[in-house]
Amino acid sequence: MAHESVDFLKIENVTKKFEGKTVLDNISATLSTGKILGLIGKSAAGKSVLIHMIRGTDEYRPDEGRILYHVNRCTKCGNLDLPFDGVPCTACGGKSESTWIDYWALSERDPTRHALKSRISIMLQRTFALFGDHTVVENVFEALGDRPDKVQKAIELLDFVNMTHRTTHIARDLSGGEKQRVVMARQLARDPLFFLADEPTGTLDPYTAEIVHQRLVKYVRDKGICMIMASHWPEAVEQMADEAIWLDGGKVVMKGDPTDVTSKFMEEYHFEKHEFIGVGEPMIKLDNAKKHFFSVVRGVVKAVDGVTFDIKRNEIVALVGLSGAGKTTTSRMIAGMTPVTSGSVKIKLGDDWIDMSESGFTGKGRVTPYIGFLHQEYTLYPFDNVLQNLSTCIGMKMPAELAKMKAIQVLQSVGFPEDRIEDVLYSYPDTLSVGENQRIAFAQVLIKEPSIVVLDEPTGTMDPITKVTVANSVLRARKDLEETFIVVSHDMDFVMNCCDRAVLMKDGRVLKIGTPDEIIDEFREIEEEQAGGEKS
Repeated sequence: MAHESVDFLKIENVTKKFEGKTVLDNISATLSTGKILGLIGKSAAGKSVLIHMIRGTDEYRPDEGRILYHVNRCTKCGNLDLPFDGVPCTACGGKSESTWIDYWALSERDPTRHALKSRISIMLQRTFALFGDHTVVENVFEALGDRPDKVQKAIELLDFVNMTHRTTHIARDLSGGEKQRVVMARQLARDPLFFLADEPTGTLDPYTAEIVHQRLVKYVRDKGICMIMASHWPEAVEQMADEAIWLDGGKVVMKGDPTDVTSKFMEEYHFEKHEFIGVGEPMIKLDNAKKHFFSVVRGVVKAVDGVTFDIKRNEIVALVGLSGAGKTTTSRMIAGMTPVTSGSVKIKLGDDWIDMSESGFTGKGRVTPYIGFLHQEYTLYPFDNVLQNLSTCIGMKMPAELAKMKAIQVLQSVGFPEDRIEDVLYSYPDTLSVGENQRIAFAQVLIKEPSIVVLDEPTGTMDPITKVTVANSVLRARKDLEETFIVVSHDMDFVMNCCDRAVLMKDGRVLKIGTPDEIIDEFREIEEEQAGGEKS
């Protein structure tokens, strides 16, 4: 039964400071049932802070202002429901009364505070909190608890996030985008009144992202719940949001129609690709390389099924394809992290070709010190500041003055403005945004001066402006430091403007190798083919 939309959330003049720095400055907004509010802005704009504040995370209590929730509260059992008139309690059928709850005015022991927080689901950027040894469906079962219909509900949720084809896969073997969708299913299993999503589709390929966008919108409309989503992707905000807010430096720059807001935001965004003709001889060779593994549930799994291509010295090559195509596994085989089942992966060091399946210092151990890898699930040392994360924590041995100089250089190269770098150097990861931490992780790779750099979804949580800066950093590192890059990405805009060639993969195999311009049409055809299969 459809209900008339009513106000559900009021954000009233909230301000938040961390260590004397204002990260949210007098923010206000109202959101009604069945509606989605989109937040857009650069890294450190305040989007994630606002989402955590609405979630009720303790350290994000507002210094000023209020967060108000409008709910129905059962007079019999205390259950909370959406604030629709005349609707009995969904838990016990008792009478419910409409009330506004000032979340941060409640004591920590107040059962209403706990009840409200338990009905707010949240998806965080690049946080894949799953039981790695359990299957996909077991992870969803765990979130559903002991409800009698949990098998049927789990199947519905996995279908909703387009993961029924991975039901029996072990969670740790999934790609980043697949893990993100399982996390979404687990959060929706909580039957939320309110859904918060911080970059919900940042690690998904465009085809899967569009499916998730459409289904989340339908979920919000059908259930009558509310949703706030933060994204750097204007397409996501345009497709999903009823209203958009552009944040910058903790302040509202613009509020209104999503298309108008995102168009204004994107005026600063443009790539300037510079032609480079310094590509050398082949440096990396894959010859019929395969990675098969055995699952008790599913038998032999062909993660990579016979790929052959080479990468030249100083070249920037992208591995592209839909989620689960085998891109990350291929990149790990190149880096020596995952041994091939058969075939070979070889890297040229000096005059020698090194087989990356041969362990020890005479084998891949000769090459791995010269390979840098930025993982999707990167981690920084939380109890060390940025300077320490860029120097001593990663085992670099050099005088302190030189370490600081190099840290400043790499922070500039990954997009930190010069006037902020001194503060950033002595900040701790938890005081910075996810996008900023990702750039620091990239800087951690670059500061080691590797010859080969593997970037696994490097732009998933980056705003468009930072994305341009990082693309320029890759191009500059290739030119000045003579580095070779392998980029695993769904971001075809980044690939088109940063990479020399692209390797299109599907089901663990190479479909086509060519320039990004040549590959993009094939990539879109795969998306359309997949979409056609979904509809049928």
